[in-house]
Amino acid sequence: MKKYISSVFIFFFIGAIIAQEQEKEMSLSMQEAIDYAIKNSYENKVSINNIEAAKKKKWETTTIGLPQINGAVDYQNWLKQQIQLVDFNNDGVDEELILTKKQTAKASVTLSQLIFDGSYLVGLQSAKTYLKISEQAKEKTELATREAVVNAYGNVLVTEKSIEILKRNKAVLEKNLDETQKTYDNGLTELENVEQLQITLGNVESNLRNAERLKEIAYQMLNVSLGNSIETKLTLTSTLDNLVVNNTDLSLLATQFDIDSHIDFRIAQNDRESKRLLMRLEQSKYLPTVSAFVNYGVTAFSDSFTFLDSNQRWLGSSLLGVSLNVPVFSSFGRSSKVRQAKIELENADIRLEEAKQKLNLQVETAKSEYQLGIENYETAKKNLALAERIEKKQQVKFFEGISSSFDLLQAQNQLYTQQNNYVQSMLNVIAKKAQLENALNIPLK
Repeated sequence: MKKYISSVFIFFFIGAIIAQEQEKEMSLSMQEAIDYAIKNSYENKVSINNIEAAKKKKWETTTIGLPQINGAVDYQNWLKQQIQLVDFNNDGVDEELILTKKQTAKASVTLSQLIFDGSYLVGLQSAKTYLKISEQAKEKTELATREAVVNAYGNVLVTEKSIEILKRNKAVLEKNLDETQKTYDNGLTELENVEQLQITLGNVESNLRNAERLKEIAYQMLNVSLGNSIETKLTLTSTLDNLVVNNTDLSLLATQFDIDSHIDFRIAQNDRESKRLLMRLEQSKYLPTVSAFVNYGVTAFSDSFTFLDSNQRWLGSSLLGVSLNVPVFSSFGRSSKVRQAKIELENADIRLEEAKQKLNLQVETAKSEYQLGIENYETAKKNLALAERIEKKQQVKFFEGISSSFDLLQAQNQLYTQQNNYVQSMLNVIAKKAQLENALNIPLK
């Protein structure tokens, strides 16, 4: 029986380890990565918490104008009782008199209510604006997260593509070097040709090692964008070629820009609203405040601690009061604050107009860069095909003894440059589309 229990325990222990390891592995397409990051990235988690905090802040402000109930219990014990001097007989001789009991206990409850306060009304509006600011910040964060994930995901694919190309280049160079070495050993070519290929191969091998290191960093950066541990193993199901095809959409260039719905413009509007409320707050300080309260309490006196006895006498009292506070003169301090708030509002109007112009410019710039990115990709694709053909021809000429190793080196360097341009142009198309979508404020899918 003990062996059976032990076996079951080991089985579940191993199962738990396997499940834990499986949790560290994820398979994601580009869109799945974006959806995952929207829910799990560090910035989005913080923005969700900020919204919850703003809701609590709004309720905190609301409660200021709701009834408030406070209770108080006081106990006093005269260590040395206070003595009053009284001349009862008007004979010039003061008599010592103790007017209070040695111990006193009081209990009271007070209900207070704010009746009118201009700053409270402005505060309620400000709390709503604060909540809106938090919600807009979350929307802004989500859009930024989309662009960050697109770039991080694309960087991984570009690094993998670069490694694939470098490995292919390395294999070709190793074959060329081997054949050239044999030709040199037979005395049919110069040592310089061998050494030139060795230099080129060494550079390619160095670039390959660097790309493999960058690949690990690229995966870690993607994990950070997703909100994962950097050790999480990721499998990317989207390919660079498919992403370029899916992100090549010239109709996006004809999309009309609605600035009123753009998150940055709405944030600027909300900033202006907060400045307007700040001015209203300062203006409200000219208004009177009115509050009321009702109180009920009981008091007991004794020379010893008998307040818990059932026969202890408690004396009740109650008080109703209304308070009116009217600001009269502040040596122009209030007017100075109002003027400062008006200046801040004027500045907010200026910034709002600036935001409008900048957003329009941002859209035009993003459209231009996206179109240029597509054109550069098409050009890079053609140039790569040409560079591949030229390099192959130079290889044939080199081994036939028609051209020198220097000519082959030029053709190889040109090929490597075009390969890099091609891969980078693919990433550029994907990244510029994400940038344009943000500029146009295209919502998340």
